[in-house]
Amino acid sequence: MKKTTILIASVFLFSLQGACKPSNEKNKKAKEIAQSEQTPTQTEPINGLKKAYFASGCFWCVEAAYESVNGVKESISGYSGGEMQDPTYSNHGDHAEAVEIIYNPEVVNFSQLLDVYFGSQNITQVNGQGPDNGSSYRSIVFYQNDEEKKIIDKKIAELNKQLDGDKVAAQVLPFQKFWDAEGYHQNYERNNPDNPYVQNVSIPRLNRFKAKFPELLKKVESH
Repeated sequence: MKKTTILIASVFLFSLQGACKPSNEKNKKAKEIAQSEQTPTQTEPINGLKKAYFASGCFWCVEAAYESVNGVKESISGYSGGEMQDPTYSNHGDHAEAVEIIYNPEVVNFSQLLDVYFGSQNITQVNGQGPDNGSSYRSIVFYQNDEEKKIIDKKIAELNKQLDGDKVAAQVLPFQKFWDAEGYHQNYERNNPDNPYVQNVSIPRLNRFKAKFPELLKKVESH
């Protein structure tokens, strides 16, 4: 009798899980649609420098890739893509780890920054990059105006044509707000070269990117 009761309870719980899953997926889809319909926030250039925002796995890796690009003044690690206020590393809710790119548009343009973005990741991996998995590591391309949205859509359409049955996994969202990460996350790869994650994940990812786009890299001054 005890075994029968347990079996019935198990079937009941399984049925509840099955019933809840479509609802959760539906809510998630509804939220994504609501986000995509928001009006983007446009940042203003400062001293001729513009800003762009991307999420693609661990922000240590993404920050390092963009820091190596000629025309990028600064790459800042932080959080974006969610609704939570004042996110932190230990609790950033529905935000993804993201980067704020401050760049000189006379040296590198938004289209080239997109090439860096897609060229430095596995473009078909959903919710993560490499060993990092979960919504915190999902890929997102943020746009601030219609022109940037058109450039993004064109790039993705071109990449999808090159893929054999797969699709680009990145979300495309209107930029709303960026929250700086804690100070110890900034320039993490540069400041922590002996960290095991940096050695085994971040540096190899950076080197693979550099090998793909040598023409976009900052020149190393010889002494």
